[in-house]
Amino acid sequence: MELSAARQLFYQEIQQPDEKIDLAKAALYIAQEEYPDLDVDRSLKALDLMANEVQEMLPAERYPLRTIKTINQYLFDRLGFRGNTDDYYDERNSFLNQVISRRTGIPITLSLVYLEVARRIDFPMSGIGMPGHFIIRPDFEDAGIFVDAFNRGEILFAEDWQPRLAQLYGQPVELRPEFFAPVTSRQFLARMLMNLKMIYVQKKDAKRCLGVISRILLLFPDSPDQLRDRGILYYQSDRWSEARQDWEYYLTIAPNSPDAPMIRQLLDRIRDI
Repeated sequence: MELSAARQLFYQEIQQPDEKIDLAKAALYIAQEEYPDLDVDRSLKALDLMANEVQEMLPAERYPLRTIKTINQYLFDRLGFRGNTDDYYDERNSFLNQVISRRTGIPITLSLVYLEVARRIDFPMSGIGMPGHFIIRPDFEDAGIFVDAFNRGEILFAEDWQPRLAQLYGQPVELRPEFFAPVTSRQFLARMLMNLKMIYVQKKDAKRCLGVISRILLLFPDSPDQLRDRGILYYQSDRWSEARQDWEYYLTIAPNSPDAPMIRQLLDRIRDI
């Protein structure tokens, strides 16, 4: 399969060990498929500039809480970054170049800006993929605090999430340790892409949806749901051989899935064509 230039760069970036993946670069390569003229280096330099200016603002004693408050002051007070509550499902919220230039985004992309600034000032932080939300936390033992970049860098503790999740889901939610586990770089990128997938599904934009799923499968080639869904899009586009290939592999790795009988029926139709 021939890949676009942007997707080749994305593929090359994610072939590295997870800890070596440059999240900002990979995210910008995702955006470059939508914005072919995107200057990746220019966006990276914008992040460098932010970090340099935060560095100048930092106090002599760089305690974690002071550092977080300094980053918050710079990003949210000085630059005006904010969560896009007016148009949460605007696809631009999922493209890092647009988030940097428009200074608005969704939890995961605002978290990415925050993480990249923190990394550049040697303040290690990790992304936390909460159910229905995305936050970050300092990578210090027993730090015990979390930062919500979507809400102007609000500082929270683990117990604060019980009522937040209950409000989000409209019912009590039991906090589980895995809710607070750091995500890997590949998981981070896949979650960004899943947001775009949802937007394109709602817009019934099959072409862009197909491109997003294919990039998720570059990250996680054995993802059953994505193989099934890409097969459906291929089927709807009369790309029979590609649909058959995805579905046959899907049935190999998920033979007892609830929708396996339906997929087998569709495969029989393809073979009769």
